[in-house]
Amino acid sequence: MRIAIVDDEKIICEQIKDFIQKEHGDCQIDSYFSGQAFLEAGKQFDLVFLDIQMEGMDGMDTARALRKTQPEAVLIFVTGSKEYVFEAFDVSAFHYLLKPLEETKFKEVLARALLESQRHRAGRQERLFIRTKNLTIDQKDILYIESRGKKVDIHTLKETFSIYGAMNELETQLSKSFYRCHRGYLVNMAYITEYGADSITLTGGARVYLTKKKHGEFVKAYMWYLQNGGVSCV
Repeated sequence: MRIAIVDDEKIICEQIKDFIQKEHGDCQIDSYFSGQAFLEAGKQFDLVFLDIQMEGMDGMDTARALRKTQPEAVLIFVTGSKEYVFEAFDVSAFHYLLKPLEETKFKEVLARALLESQRHRAGRQERLFIRTKNLTIDQKDILYIESRGKKVDIHTLKETFSIYGAMNELETQLSKSFYRCHRGYLVNMAYITEYGADSITLTGGARVYLTKKKHGEFVKAYMWYLQNGGVSCV
C-alpha cells in the first residue's frame, strides 16, 4: 500500500506516519511538506492525506491537480478548519479529519480508507488507464504491449494504440495475467498459444521475444497462472 502525507507542519506528518505504522507497518509512506513538492514527485499513491491550509499551493488546488492524474486515489483531508468540507466533495474526498487528530478516530477512518483502496485496486486490475490519451482499455482485451523507443504500442484484439510512455509505468498497472518476457515486451498469458526457447506465440499468430535467461522463470509463472485460476482464451 502506497501512502502519501502532504502537510507543511512536519509534526503532523510524523504524527500521521506514526498512527499508520502502528496499524500497518508494511505500508510505503512518503511525506511532502508542500502541494507542489508532492505533485512534482510524480508518484502514484493508493491513499493520500492532504492538508488544506498550506503556504503556496493550498490543499484544494493540490487535490484538483491530483484528480487529473490519479482519479482513483483515496483522498483524506486533514485540516484545522471546517469551512472547506463542502468543497471536499468536489474533489471526491473520502473523509475530512479535523486537527488536532484523535488517534481512535484516525484509526477508524484509516481502516475504512484501506478497504476502499483495495476495492479501487481490484477495479484497476481490470482496466489500463492511458493518461496521455485519457483512454481506458480493458486489460482482458490486450494481447501484448511492445516498447519502441520513447513510444509504446498496445496491441489489443481489435486495434493497436501507440502512445508515449514507459513500460515500467504500464507494468505497475497490469494484473498478474501479464508477464514481462523481454525488456521490450509484456504479454497477456491468457492469449499464449505456444512458447519456445526464445519466443512466445499469441492468438492471431503474433510472436514476441522471450529472453533466454528468463525462460525458466517464465515457464514457472505461466504454469502458476494456469493452475491458479488463469483462463486461456485460445
